[in-house]
Amino acid sequence: MENIKAILKPFKISFFHILLSLFIGISTLSVEAVYAQENINILSLNDVIYLAQQQSPDALIAKHRFRRSYWEYRTFKANYLPQLRIDAVIPNFNRSIEIVTLPNGVETFQAKSYSNASADLSVNQKVGALGGELFLRSGLSRLDNFTDSTTLTSWLANPINIGYSQPIFKYNPYKWDRKIEPIKYTQSQSVYLENMEQVAINATNYFFNLLLAQTEKRIAYKNMHNYDTLYMIAMGRYNLGKIAENELLQLELNYLRATAAVENSELALQNNRFRLKSYLRVKDDVKIELIPPTDTYHFPVDAATAIGEAKENSSTSLDFEVQLLEAASQVNLARRSNRFEAELYAVFGLTGTTDMFSRVYNEPLDQEQIRLGLHIPIVDWGVAKGNIKMAESSEELVMTSVEQERIDFEQNIFLTVMQFNMQENQLLIAAKSDTVAQKRYDVTQRRYVIGKVNDVLELNNAQIDNDNAKKSYFQALQTYWRNFYELRKLTLFDFRQNQKIEFNLNDIGYID
Repeated sequence: MENIKAILKPFKISFFHILLSLFIGISTLSVEAVYAQENINILSLNDVIYLAQQQSPDALIAKHRFRRSYWEYRTFKANYLPQLRIDAVIPNFNRSIEIVTLPNGVETFQAKSYSNASADLSVNQKVGALGGELFLRSGLSRLDNFTDSTTLTSWLANPINIGYSQPIFKYNPYKWDRKIEPIKYTQSQSVYLENMEQVAINATNYFFNLLLAQTEKRIAYKNMHNYDTLYMIAMGRYNLGKIAENELLQLELNYLRATAAVENSELALQNNRFRLKSYLRVKDDVKIELIPPTDTYHFPVDAATAIGEAKENSSTSLDFEVQLLEAASQVNLARRSNRFEAELYAVFGLTGTTDMFSRVYNEPLDQEQIRLGLHIPIVDWGVAKGNIKMAESSEELVMTSVEQERIDFEQNIFLTVMQFNMQENQLLIAAKSDTVAQKRYDVTQRRYVIGKVNDVLELNNAQIDNDNAKKSYFQALQTYWRNFYELRKLTLFDFRQNQKIEFNLNDIGYID
C-alpha cells in the first residue's frame, strides 16, 4: 500500500498540474477558485454513489419492491393472529307466499310475513402446526312473525360457543407457509441490499464514463494546442528547407484530427454528463464536475471465506432454499390429495330461547355438536399416482437445477475474488505506465522542438501512448471500484470493515 502511494503521489501532482496548465490554460488560478466562480458542484465517487442510492430510479424501485415484500410478510403474520369480527343481519324482512306443512302433513301455500335480525361476535385463531382452526363465538337473534292482529317475537341466544375444526390427513398449507414465508422475507432484505450495491456499480460506471469524457476533452484540447504550436514550428523549418513536405503535411493532418477530436470529445462529454444527471435525477441546469478518487482499499480476500459468506447472506442462496421447499410442498400436496381424508368439527357451548329479551340469558341449555366427515376415493384410475409422480419429477428437476446453479454461483464468486485480488497490481502498473508515458511524451516533444527528433511518427506514437496511458489509468480505477462493489453485492459482506452488510428498515423510509 505504501509503495502504491509513493508511486501515485508524484503522478497525481504532475498530472493535475498538466491538467490545470495545459488543458485549461489558467496556471494562476486554483481549482477551487474556478469552480466557485462558475458555481460548479464538485462531486467525488462517494458523493455520486450516495446520491444514486438516495434518489436514482433503481434505488426507488428497490425500495418500493421491498415495501411490497414487507407488507406481504406482515399480511402473512397477521393471518396467524386472532381474528375478531362481527357478522350481522339487520334486518331481514320477508313478506311472501310460501309452501308450508300443516300438522296433518298436508302441504299448502300460505302467506307469511316475518322479520329477523342477528348478530354474531367471533374470535378465530388458526393453528398452523395442525392446520386447524379454533373459534370462540357469541350470538343473538330476533324473530318477528307478523299476523293480522298481533306480532309474535322470539329471541335466540348463544352466549358462548367454543369450537374447533381439524382436517385429518390433508395437505396443511399453513405448515409450509410458516417455513417458506420467513425465508422469503429475509430474501427480500438481501435483494434490497444487493440492489443498493448494484446501484453503486451503476453509479460507478456513470461516474467513470463522465470522468473519462472529461479527461478525453482535456487531452483533446491539449493535443490541439500542442499540434498547433508544432505545426507553426514545422512551417518555419519547412520554409528554411530543414524538413520535408510530407512531415509538414503529417503535422497539419495531426492538427486537423486534434481539432475534430475536440468537437467529438465535447459531444461525448455532454452525453455522459446527461446520462449521469439523469441517473441521479439532478436538474439539467445544475453544473457538476467530477474529481477522481484518490484512495483505494487493498486487502486480500479469501475465496472460501467469500463463498461461505455468500451462502449465508445472499438472496441467491436463500432462493435455492425457497425453490426446494416449494417443490417439497407440491409433492406433499400431491400425496395428500385424492386420498383418505377426514375432517373433525366440534362445538360446545350454551344456548337458550324465549319470547322476552330480559330472560334470553336466563337458564341457558348446553349445546354440543360433533361431526366427522370422511373422504375415501375407491377408484381414480391412477390420477393420484400420476399427480404424485409428476410432483416428484418436478422436485428432482428443481434439485438438479439448484445444484448446478450453486456450482455456477460459487464459481462466479471465485472469479470475482480473483479479479479483485489482482486489482492492486493492475492499478500499480497503470499508474506507473501513465507516469512513464507522460515523461516520454514531454521528452520527445522538447527534443522535437529543439530539432533533436526529426521523425514526426515518433512524436505521434509518444502522444498516442501518453493519451492511452492516462485513459487506461482511469479505466483501471473503474475496474477496481466495480469489482469492489460487485464483491459486496455477491457476498453482502464488507471485507474492508470485516463485517456483514446489515439491513436497516429505516433506510427504506416511511412504511407504516
